[in-house]
Amino acid sequence: MTERRHIDMLIENEALRDAQAAICTDVREAGGAAYLVGGSVRDAILGIPAKDLDIEVHGLPSERLIDVLSARFSIDLVGESFGVIKVQDLPIDVSIPRRESKAGLGHRGFEIMSDPDMPLEEAAGRRDFTINAMALDPLTSEVLDFYGGLADIEARVLRHTTEKFGEDPLRVLRGMQLAARFDLTAAPETVELCRSVAPEGLAAERVFEEWRKLILRGVRPSKGLTFLRESGWIRHFPELEALVGCEQEPEWHPEGDVWTHTLHSMDAFATDRIGDEWEDLVVGFAVLCHDLGKPSTTECVDGRIRSYGHEPAGVDLTTSFLRRMTRQRALIDEVAPLVAHHLKPKELYRAKAGNAAIRRLARRVGRIDRLVRVARADQKGCPPRPFDEFPEGEWLLERARALSVADAAPVRIVLGRHLIELGQEPGPHFSAILNACYEAQLDGVFDSLDGGLDHARGVIERVRSEDGQ
Repeated sequence: MTERRHIDMLIENEALRDAQAAICTDVREAGGAAYLVGGSVRDAILGIPAKDLDIEVHGLPSERLIDVLSARFSIDLVGESFGVIKVQDLPIDVSIPRRESKAGLGHRGFEIMSDPDMPLEEAAGRRDFTINAMALDPLTSEVLDFYGGLADIEARVLRHTTEKFGEDPLRVLRGMQLAARFDLTAAPETVELCRSVAPEGLAAERVFEEWRKLILRGVRPSKGLTFLRESGWIRHFPELEALVGCEQEPEWHPEGDVWTHTLHSMDAFATDRIGDEWEDLVVGFAVLCHDLGKPSTTECVDGRIRSYGHEPAGVDLTTSFLRRMTRQRALIDEVAPLVAHHLKPKELYRAKAGNAAIRRLARRVGRIDRLVRVARADQKGCPPRPFDEFPEGEWLLERARALSVADAAPVRIVLGRHLIELGQEPGPHFSAILNACYEAQLDGVFDSLDGGLDHARGVIERVRSEDGQ
């Protein structure tokens, strides 16, 4: 039985709202019917303003739909058989229902044919989850719900629509990020179905996109990661699977094993995003990976559970985890040092370390403010141990800001061109001189170009003297 409810679409962008109304009206006047489908309908029910729209048109062949749209808008045709039409300069995709038959591996292994006469209920059944399978008629504000999406949204349940769900393995990872974004618990039958789905032929960039959404948009990342484990798909990410059951010292980690700690840390990270996508992505992946080195280093020492050396041990595991899903070398290069040094804020605070140690840490991690965010999430991920304040982080940030290294590594003062100005010929010895100057700069020997040049002259004289010997 189809449930119907009237809901007003939340579209704050006036141009987007006007375009949506015009498309739906033009389609109706041409003899078809246009419905908003997918995430924008789900978001409207949750009171979230729409930023992009998917419009599904029934009753018009693709050629006629193209004529209707191009009379008012500039459009781009995407995919075979004109399966999707993009409205230029606006985040609107217009499509005709498609019949898909499995013809190969992965989410790309389908033969697709447009079917403008497909019943609305059948079209909805080809979507992944019930919360994404509702349709909204913008001209009447009526929502048509064929698979119980409204009830599942209210109950915060993630449930697949039909058995066709299993034809596209990417949907399992989509379920992971949806559970995280909307605080959903997967229905048992959906978990069971996902266990039978293999990640055949999945493109790495598509896998990464689902992880990116979990990191950047997950309200409770722990819900998505729990779904990953329950569905059995954690086995495809062995670096994470190894965390399950890895014991920790109860005095410091009363929450349980490393997996449980990672879930709590990820939820803590989610409350500490700064809204800069790149910064949040780097820090989020660093929090996810920060303890990957514990399974290989954990042992019982004098009756206590210890994981000495787990920071550096996690670097290669972090790299392998990320390399399988992204070619973004910058992301891997910026995440790995945070994993390698995530305990340093506490260590330097306890040692009341000097400026040189802080400068050197900034050189290693690139941005100390990122490291403090990772360390804060790590500290907060140990409930029920109270977390009232984080003096280590505040101390380190204050010191780093005073040294101008909170958000960047120390910039080299003495450069190659300065050595040339001092009469040096470019050559292999340049690196040794420049590195010696940089090390002295980190130690605080000089903090200006004049001081750096004086130091460089001394290094040059020392090199000449050694060569003369």
